[in-house]
Amino acid sequence: MAPINVYDYEQLAQARLTPRTWAYYSGGAGDEITLRANRDAFDRLRLLPRLLRDVSACDTRARVLGTDVRMPILVAPTAAHGLAHAEGECATARAAGAVGTIMAVSTESTRTLEDVAAAATGPLWFQLYVYRDRDIAADLVRRAERAGYRAIVLTVDLPRWWGIERERRLAPDVPEAPRAWDVGNLPPGTDMTAAALTWDDIAWLRGLTALPIVVKGVLTPADAREAAARGATAIVVSNHGGRSLDTVPASIEALAAVARAVAETSGDACEVYLDGGVRRGTDVLKAVALGARAVLVGRPVLWGLAVDGADGARHVLDLLRDELELAMVLAGRASIADIDPAVLARP
Repeated sequence: MAPINVYDYEQLAQARLTPRTWAYYSGGAGDEITLRANRDAFDRLRLLPRLLRDVSACDTRARVLGTDVRMPILVAPTAAHGLAHAEGECATARAAGAVGTIMAVSTESTRTLEDVAAAATGPLWFQLYVYRDRDIAADLVRRAERAGYRAIVLTVDLPRWWGIERERRLAPDVPEAPRAWDVGNLPPGTDMTAAALTWDDIAWLRGLTALPIVVKGVLTPADAREAAARGATAIVVSNHGGRSLDTVPASIEALAAVARAVAETSGDACEVYLDGGVRRGTDVLKAVALGARAVLVGRPVLWGLAVDGADGARHVLDLLRDELELAMVLAGRASIADIDPAVLARP
């Protein structure tokens, strides 16, 4: 039977991928408490529909950083799509363009940012890791500009990487999966040690580019205010998919307070997005109700890619959009602008 939801794709992808790759894609930090919380927190939220509203036409379109998208569902930056499919990020970019949304391409992609741009049929953002050699970051930003990327997504929540225990537990004789830096954007021999970033580095990055700067990895109102005050064009409420500090809150639990802090600091000048745990259209509805302009989806797109390349990734995104539209209709919300906090039951 063909997959009919994201979870079907998850099962099929696990069967197709090597144990090491599956562990790398699916694992989280430490005891994976935050990884599980990202999903559990969505499940605890309850929806309250309004009845007898005209939902004969339902509009899922949204606008992010001045770009119109068919739905408030973007493709999150994730590493090493080439482990899921030979065409890697090029296939994912075609899928995102086909459904009318934006893909954020990782620094640690398995295809160069130029190759992805050439294959893309829609807008792209470039996610930036800053390593110890900052000249590499500066070069990546310039390359992204030349290739037509529309924003720089600066990941700030991973100052040190220690690996995923689920992957490290595998027997030593299981071959190591090739990593993105073997074939992607980074020069051979790159020191992968993260740079010691501070808030002053927002100004440093602004000095490199006029592109919008999206700060990814914010969980607290204090950091949200700081990012907005420092000139971030957008913020992603994120715990790195549960792959950074374990036992931090689920992204959806942190969203409302961050969205309020950003609104108080910058009004509409800084947009707020969310990633982490989105598996259903109802999750998107809940995130928008709590203040997100859009969500970013990572693992499910990789699952679709592993199952059926660009067509699989596209189908995953189509499923989420269709589920969002159905949830909006049943909740009595005919457009994204109609989604407000009242759609959520309060304890």
